Amino acid sequence: MYALIYDDHNLDQSQKKVISAHGTRDESDKALIQRQNELGRKVYECNTRIVWTDKAVAANDVLETGEFVTWHPYEDIPEGELNSDSD
Repeated sequence: MYALIYDDHNLDQSQKKVISAHGTRDESDKALIQRQNELGRKVYECNTRIVWTDKAVAANDVLETGEFVTWHPYEDIPEGELNSDSD
C-alpha cells in the first residue's frame, strides 16, 4: 500500500502521520499533486512524501519509521533517485 505521510524531516520524530492511502504509486502521485495545489506550495514545501508499507493504513493513522520504505520492493526506481545529490 502506498501512503502520503507528513514528514517534516525531524529525525527525532519516529512517528509519521498518514495523510492518505492509495493502491498504486500513480494514485499517490496524483494525490501529492492535489495536496500541493491545495496548499499552494511546491512539493518540497508540503512536508509530504510517498512511501510504501505492508501495513494496512488509512488517513490519520500513524506509521513508525521502520514500517515504511520509500520504494516498493519490486518497483523500478527512477535513475535520478538512485544517487544522492551530494558528492
